[in-house]
Amino acid sequence: MFDPASIRPDFPILGREVNGRPLVYLDNAATSHTPRQVLDACRHYYEALNSNIHRGTHHLAREATSAHEAARATVARHLHAADPAEVIFTSGCTDSINLAANIAGARLGEDDEILIGALEHHSNIVPWQMLCQRSGASLRVIPCDDHGVLDQGAFRSLLTKRTKVLALGWVSNAFGTVHPAAEMAVAARQAGALVLLDAAQAVPHLPIDVQALGADFLAFSGHKVYGPTGIGVLWGRLDLLRDLPPWRGGGEMIKEVTFEHTTYNEPPFRYEAGTPDIEGAIGLAAAFDYLNAIGLEAVAAHESNLIRAAAERLSTIDGIRLYGPAGRIGAISFNLEGVHHYDLGTLIDQMGVAVRTGHHCCQPLMARFGTTGTVRASFAAYNTLDEIDILAKSVFKAAAMLR
Repeated sequence: MFDPASIRPDFPILGREVNGRPLVYLDNAATSHTPRQVLDACRHYYEALNSNIHRGTHHLAREATSAHEAARATVARHLHAADPAEVIFTSGCTDSINLAANIAGARLGEDDEILIGALEHHSNIVPWQMLCQRSGASLRVIPCDDHGVLDQGAFRSLLTKRTKVLALGWVSNAFGTVHPAAEMAVAARQAGALVLLDAAQAVPHLPIDVQALGADFLAFSGHKVYGPTGIGVLWGRLDLLRDLPPWRGGGEMIKEVTFEHTTYNEPPFRYEAGTPDIEGAIGLAAAFDYLNAIGLEAVAAHESNLIRAAAERLSTIDGIRLYGPAGRIGAISFNLEGVHHYDLGTLIDQMGVAVRTGHHCCQPLMARFGTTGTVRASFAAYNTLDEIDILAKSVFKAAAMLR
């Protein structure tokens, strides 16, 4: 059985104290911490390989290029992609979704519709709203029930021949709801729509097989899966990437440039204009190597135990309200009757427990549930059951102080 104590020494920041107490870090849905193995990989790049890539003929340039493309291959293997060329490096999940929205927009017109879920992060709402403004297409929303679960009957009704894009957050960052992404992707593609999965909260907790999922695009960030900030991925089907136009112009995304005409490069390079985050890509690959060495299934089972324990122990506190279904993963959101979420989170922080408060970039979802925000605890491989006890005791103590 996986023991988080075996990996905690890999994360230097977990040795910190906050307000005189050992840090209990439960804000992993916002960003996870980075192990020494990833830090070492990033440091090695700057100390031994630092050079621009792809076009240089000197030794360092060739080594840096090899390391960068090896990182792409590692990410492709983790995703079970058919070809490393399907992996586009971006600055994060938000950048990935904006990239997909801009290139997919070439296929949309004023009679078309884009379908999203009611639990989406703003990053999977606003880019599609902007595309609707440019193209004249309409945005439609799949409603959810009182448990934060998407209404599949409504989804089927909303899915028509006018639907050109389904953009779906696989796992809700606010409630931990896991949507039936594969089934919804199949239905949408059968209707003729392109499918994008926002997998920012899925990649840290679930095995990913893009070929089995049946989506066209999948987006995520490195910093939520033990990697560096500033690096993300947009995976796309290679035939689709070859057919769609580039978004940003500049170096690397071209084959030939004259003042009269430009010939674009092949994927993935046609979507990677300019110097990429070389160190970030190498660090992300190291993070996947780290996670796979531990065993994703073992980590997922451990995290499931944590979130069940959190739900059970928080439920014993008078006036607590938990949001989301029982089968949530990654995160649990809650409020305390008569107490503002910000006040509760601030007081918990004084006890050394890091949680997130607010709308979690999901204002439409919060409005659906009649609140301005929640307190969210979110989990990673290094969290422990003892930390769940500390969380529950902190909330209980804060409740007594604030009421």
